[in-house]
Amino acid sequence: MRDAAERRVKAVQDDPKTLVSTGWLARHLDDPDMRVLDASWYLPDKGRDPRTEYDAAHIPGARFFDLDDISDARSELPHMAPPVEKFMSRMRAMGVGDGHQVVVYDTAGLYSAARVWWLFRLMGKDDVAVLDGGFPKWQAEARPVEDLPPVPRDRHMTARRQNYLVKDVTQVAAAAKLGDTEILDARPPERFRGEAEEPRPGLRAGHVPGSRNVPFQALLNGDGTMKDAPGLRVAFEAAGVDLSRPAITTCGSGVTAAILNLALERLGKTDHALYDGSWAEWGQFATLPVATGED
Repeated sequence: MRDAAERRVKAVQDDPKTLVSTGWLARHLDDPDMRVLDASWYLPDKGRDPRTEYDAAHIPGARFFDLDDISDARSELPHMAPPVEKFMSRMRAMGVGDGHQVVVYDTAGLYSAARVWWLFRLMGKDDVAVLDGGFPKWQAEARPVEDLPPVPRDRHMTARRQNYLVKDVTQVAAAAKLGDTEILDARPPERFRGEAEEPRPGLRAGHVPGSRNVPFQALLNGDGTMKDAPGLRVAFEAAGVDLSRPAITTCGSGVTAAILNLALERLGKTDHALYDGSWAEWGQFATLPVATGED
């Protein structure tokens, strides 16, 4: 009875379009059309080099996805979504293309991997999932790792940008003024309230007026895995979020906001987008209103 119940839980959890378990990836790791990406990324003040960590140990066959490199070099904002042509070119060179199932992980558990999941979705690619619990869970289960990068074979990729999945500052300002959309901020509460300085210099403290604080950690279990659907729903509702309304997610620079998008997708909600510039953009313009406290 217990084994059957566990299998039912796994069947509900594993979804190759959103989130998969370490067990699911282990079973499919050698599939010819499986591509695994290490999308680890950290704020500069963390003192960690994700590329060096990748070189030391990664899931067998994983390619390293550099968030700062695979971005829009024309923008002064950090790791903005790249042009379609650049994304396709980088993926082809990494041997990632049409017909592949992509699984993305990071070395924090569930942090920057969701951003790459969102990027693939933005480019019209749906066969992509985040590894639940990431590399820490994979290692804790004594699963295999290697320190040599794979030798990629060029694979054709086609992409078509899905503009409804991303919002710019003008669209977010309009949504905040109209109040017809839930703006969800994934930053820690003290940053949302304006009580802590931003890690990037020169930014004002606070949040977009009318937005709600849903710290991304509230969507995770203690082991870094994502909460189940009832737990996610409770977390959003505890923050005062009306899940029947469209949603725009935001954070410091558009990375952890994607965890909220992933969680919303897990709840079957599809009318959500990500504010790519996030607070790195909003916080630098004196002409944009800023709220502090609990708003």
